[in-house]
Amino acid sequence: MKHCLVVDDSEIVRKVARRILETMDFEVSEAQNGQEAVERCTQRMPDLVLLDWHMPVMNGLEFLGSLRLATKGKRPHIVYCASEHDPAELSRAFIGGADDYLLKPFDRQSIEHKLVTAGLV
Repeated sequence: MKHCLVVDDSEIVRKVARRILETMDFEVSEAQNGQEAVERCTQRMPDLVLLDWHMPVMNGLEFLGSLRLATKGKRPHIVYCASEHDPAELSRAFIGGADDYLLKPFDRQSIEHKLVTAGLV
């Protein structure tokens, strides 16, 4: 079973993502911020990370930098979850190490499309 880490400071977003991903046979864990996410990744590397950008403690961009240092090159497929289509922000996300992006609010169809394209389902 594939494992997804959902990183978002919104409990509602985490629960919606969890419900969608569990119907797609993913094991799901959650983190409220980038720091918690790095800790979870060092304990067990997920196959996929759905990553919010604007979070307290450690934001998405800081998470990407810390993940590279903590995992010595091994990393999951990372989907940056944005609230709006901002080309400058998306560029920073991809330069930082995100593999794809998804606009919020997302649904099963949009997540499934990204994961099929990435070969994760």
